[in-house]
Amino acid sequence: MAMTPERYICVNCGYIYDPAAGDPMNEIPPEVAFAGLPEEWVCPMCYASKDQFDPLD
Repeated sequence: MAMTPERYICVNCGYIYDPAAGDPMNEIPPEVAFAGLPEEWVCPMCYASKDQFDPLD
């Protein structure tokens, strides 16, 4: 059984990055793990950087 990639939550606004959904607002397709996001990726809700996210699962 394949392990589901972890979801991450923005500590600034509470947005949850879910790899199953990706991030359509930033043109990130589904199935992209959080670790696979580009370094310049930011929260689509509050524009916080990746270091402002904590593992949710």
